[in-house]
Amino acid sequence: MSFDTDLTSDVSDELFWDPKVDNTAVAVSADNGKITLRGTVGSLREKREAQKAAQRVFGVISVDNKLQVKLMNDDKRADAELRGDVLQALMLDSLVPKTVDVKVEDAFVTLTGTANWQYQRDEADFVASNIVGTLDVFDEIEIEHPTPDRGDVKESIKKAFKRNAALDAEDLHVSTDNGTVTVKGTVGSWAEHDEAIDAAWAAPGVTKVRDDLTVAY
Repeated sequence: MSFDTDLTSDVSDELFWDPKVDNTAVAVSADNGKITLRGTVGSLREKREAQKAAQRVFGVISVDNKLQVKLMNDDKRADAELRGDVLQALMLDSLVPKTVDVKVEDAFVTLTGTANWQYQRDEADFVASNIVGTLDVFDEIEIEHPTPDRGDVKESIKKAFKRNAALDAEDLHVSTDNGTVTVKGTVGSWAEHDEAIDAAWAAPGVTKVRDDLTVAY
């Protein structure tokens, strides 16, 4: 059997193994290690969990998530009601700043406003994606804080890479430009990829991270 055939089988098995994903309506295909997911799922959270499951599989280089969220009739919500529930959930989460606002149109949620850190944007996105009735979340929250010296940002990220036991810092390269950080290099898994990107976002003054990493096995 070919590599892609084996990989398709492994991803399908991982989706079946994950209790958060109903794999019965998910089709998996592979092309030189690039996975495509097609089909329907019952929630945005399930769509995202399916992508995470595929990325966990050894040999997967990238995942093109084309799954469609199809809500059951009982899960469909009026936009005003959905916005109220998202706002309430954000307000109750201590990691989300009060400067974050929400717009909803046809069950598509857009997050607006400002935050000081990327983890706050990630948390708001995660909270909104868990609300029943949400078809998708668009994160337009802007990061606002003073931009430190570019050399300080670069060195702090490189030190963070070296401290992290999950990363091989020698294979990672960082450049900075007015708050934008570019991370290049090769990592051995998606878990390592995510560790590197999270470390870059954690540096003070970073407003954007360009992901030029390659996952290679």
